Amino acid sequence: MGSNNSPTTKEYMNMDLLRFTTAGSVDDGKSTLIGRLLYDSKAIFEDQLEAIERTSEQMGDSYVNLALLTDGLRAEREQGITIDVAYRYFATPRRKFIISDTPGHIQYTRNMVTGASTANLAIILVDARNGVVEQTRRHAFIASLLQIKHLVLCVNKMDLVDYDEETYSKIRADFDEFSSKLEIRDIHFIPISALEGDNVVEKSENMHWYNGPTLLYTLETVHIGSDSNQVDCRFPVQRVIRPQSEKYHDFRGYAGRIESGIFKSGDEILALPSGFTTKIKSVETMDGKIEEAVPQMSVIITLEDEIDISRGDMLVRPMNQPQVGQDIELMVCWLNEKKLIMGGKYGLKHTTKDLRCIIKDVRYKVNINTLHRIEDDLSIGLNEIGRILIRTTTPLFYDSYKKNKATGSVILIDEFTNETVGAGMII
Repeated sequence: MGSNNSPTTKEYMNMDLLRFTTAGSVDDGKSTLIGRLLYDSKAIFEDQLEAIERTSEQMGDSYVNLALLTDGLRAEREQGITIDVAYRYFATPRRKFIISDTPGHIQYTRNMVTGASTANLAIILVDARNGVVEQTRRHAFIASLLQIKHLVLCVNKMDLVDYDEETYSKIRADFDEFSSKLEIRDIHFIPISALEGDNVVEKSENMHWYNGPTLLYTLETVHIGSDSNQVDCRFPVQRVIRPQSEKYHDFRGYAGRIESGIFKSGDEILALPSGFTTKIKSVETMDGKIEEAVPQMSVIITLEDEIDISRGDMLVRPMNQPQVGQDIELMVCWLNEKKLIMGGKYGLKHTTKDLRCIIKDVRYKVNINTLHRIEDDLSIGLNEIGRILIRTTTPLFYDSYKKNKATGSVILIDEFTNETVGAGMII
């Protein structure tokens, strides 16, 4: 990868992973920023670098256009915009990273929701010349709605305002005022120039008044260990494993992903919806039995008693159960050009469970820029966000999205086209 201090394969496998998303208005410099991160952290191949040097020259640029590293889709390059969610991977000796680069345009709110749904951290870019604009507020609201725990506001293009501290301070104060209404607990502010490389990977020589860390150092050191829910044990069953072979004739295991909590052999557990309790006999992976499984691990759990469990059921602790119900309130981001239909029937996916639901009520829509409720126009169309009430055909085992992202989220599906039409966060 071009760096002498690249991690070994073993070190790489054991490193923790930070998923972050980037958002900003059109031409705020997201592509250049990601290009600068990859370039300055030596995370690009030499042939990639030669290709963008060549293209930059052909385009008449007097500098290496780092935005070309990420504007990989031809349609994007032709229009000079990012139109889809693009995922990039890189690593430093401290941490692995997955970047989801999402579009800034208002008509691509759904793409930002998609890209940000799994992120630990969001980088929002602000053009130093324009300050906090409508798109900045929109992106911050979505980050808050999706319960992204960490946010970095990068005030970019500081070189175009002569690295003026007062300009940066005003933008910081404006954003502080708006973000005080949101639920984001950890906000960092960094003045940068992605084009010149100021405070991206290396400390800026031009902003002696800024004493904080660079962007890369912030990404490498932000604490994400306590982001996952390790208290509420939730294991949605994805598949029942019955090999039916001579060697494993009596084997019965339940495969799935630990969404939250810690599961160990000997733990007492309760199966939903049956309500039967038993103990965990073993927790196994492809490499054999393990002592305990933590969130996001894919495992097979075997039980001491044979009880009837199938896909869509959930293993939990008897003293810590999710809510169970059919009438459920959601904040929904609408992802389809066909508007949400009051009284309409939709397919619904929740963890490993597939079922159907009906839209019983639309409570209100949210004006994303002012955060005010809109109660006189309850039609929810593409990229709009609102609060709705649904009724499901069978009971769901759920938590609020704030408490548990996995068991607190659903997707709504058009039953005729099979398209995903809405992303819902349970209140």
